[in-house]
Amino acid sequence: MRQVSSMPRLILFSMLSLPLAGCASFGGRALVASSAPSDLSGPAASAIAGDLVTKFAEQVGPGAGTIILKADGSPFGQALETSLRSSGYAVATDQTGGEEKTISLAYVIDSYDGQVLARLSTGNIELGRAYAATADGASPTSPLSVMQRG
Repeated sequence: MRQVSSMPRLILFSMLSLPLAGCASFGGRALVASSAPSDLSGPAASAIAGDLVTKFAEQVGPGAGTIILKADGSPFGQALETSLRSSGYAVATDQTGGEEKTISLAYVIDSYDGQVLARLSTGNIELGRAYAATADGASPTSPLSVMQRG
């Protein structure tokens, strides 16, 4: 099987994500529907969520506000919520926040060419990364892609 280098993979990931970007409406508190495959193993979902939440915290800072998460009920959605809470974030899944400062967060998990492509999106930032997933966990196979919106 031929391996694709990091840069073409990142470009491909970005191209696959672009059509979804038009669906995102983060003005106010609107969220896109998050989606992840249900066949992603629990350990892989937890590893990916843990990695992305760590990178998310580096970008937005701890305690930046209540995370408004529209989860899809998948193992990844549950792992992401758990990881966010474990990292000290308040998480609301009913699309309402009790605080003035809220951060709408959506995710998309997809697979391509034997890899898992993961993306977290807020109104200000988008994080993306490719992973090699197994039944026992997952490890990054690409650098973190960070896109900041003005």
